[in-house]
Amino acid sequence: METKEFAGKTDEQLAGLTQQGNVEAFGFLVKKYQDRMQRYIKRIIQGHEEANDISQNVFLKAFENIQGFNTKQRFSPWIYRIAHNETVNYLRKKKPLLLFDFDVFLPHYNLGKDDIENEAEKKDLSQKIERFLGELSLKQKEVLLLYYFQELSYQEIADVLKIPIATVGVRIKRAKEAIKEIASAQGGFASGGKIYANK
Repeated sequence: METKEFAGKTDEQLAGLTQQGNVEAFGFLVKKYQDRMQRYIKRIIQGHEEANDISQNVFLKAFENIQGFNTKQRFSPWIYRIAHNETVNYLRKKKPLLLFDFDVFLPHYNLGKDDIENEAEKKDLSQKIERFLGELSLKQKEVLLLYYFQELSYQEIADVLKIPIATVGVRIKRAKEAIKEIASAQGGFASGGKIYANK
């Protein structure tokens, strides 16, 4: 099958072809997910090189276990579950420091263009929130990352983390409340005399 023909296939169909022995179909999946997977992992750990290594392990594990994937379900949560496991295993061996890109997260704090006067102020605000996030637990951090950056639904996050969907909502709510408390204790993250936090 020509590579251009893969473009019209869903992730699940490509996974099904891989199960049938079509290695090129899996290669197309790797190409599709490689960059986003590396960005996802890099924002959890420090170090581009380590993120590349973990990403390679994720795809290796995915290929080794592709026969266990149910093609009637979405492929994305399945491979992010593998990425979650590989990253957590790495963090258990290393210092548990998470990074977060708040260029994506900041819009959820209801910050309008008139609220932030310039890019320098926006950068400062982003850095403050990232410091606040550093005080959250791993469980709180990962749900925020999956929800705000990877844009997975509550159900997909529940599938990735193997927790009830209600627990996903609770963790996100508690994480945002924790950030508000930390921000308040440290003087908040102010812009134009206001302290911003998602409600």
